[in-house]
Amino acid sequence: MKNVLFIAPPAAGKGTQSDMLVKNYGYVHISTGDLLRNVDINTDLGKRIREIQASGHLVEDEIVFRLLEDKLKSIKGNHFLLDGCVRNVKQASMLEDLLSKLDVKLDAVIVLDVPYDVLLKRAIGRISCPRCKSIYNKFFKKPIKVDVCDNCNEKLVSRNDDNEEAFKVRYQTYLENATPLMDFYDKLNKLIKVDGTKDTDKKISETIKND
Repeated sequence: MKNVLFIAPPAAGKGTQSDMLVKNYGYVHISTGDLLRNVDINTDLGKRIREIQASGHLVEDEIVFRLLEDKLKSIKGNHFLLDGCVRNVKQASMLEDLLSKLDVKLDAVIVLDVPYDVLLKRAIGRISCPRCKSIYNKFFKKPIKVDVCDNCNEKLVSRNDDNEEAFKVRYQTYLENATPLMDFYDKLNKLIKVDGTKDTDKKISETIKND
């Protein structure tokens, strides 16, 4: 078992892999978004976070890492999976300092490696059921009837931002942030690239666990 951090482009399947590691191997999933959402809004810190978010600004790194420190202390040595906690080299350095302070080791940084054309099809082909929340894909996981949910016969819908132009912007932003991050962790000998196009999600999870 390893303490791990995920780096993955949009539509690479990071959410699916996170869920499987939690379910199958008992990882504690630590997400920046969850940390911020779960702060008590009646506290001074909670009020400050809501004010920042309401203004459209990003919450300062210092606040996020304060919440992360509290979370890491609370899990009492259980293996963890960090998701969205590091988006640039500054934050990566802050994380290394925090883990050193807590005498905790980040064992591996997992990069889900998926070709651009596959990512694009995953993104623009995504359709979902508004009633039962089942997810399909026009290229990889088609419903039996075109645009109709197999489970409840509801008409399937796509998100407004699931289009090629929006995806290109998200992917370019990922590259700009992820490339220096991967260089940072490669120098620390923590970087592991995993083929995100393998036949099943289970195989990917096993690779992550055993590599």
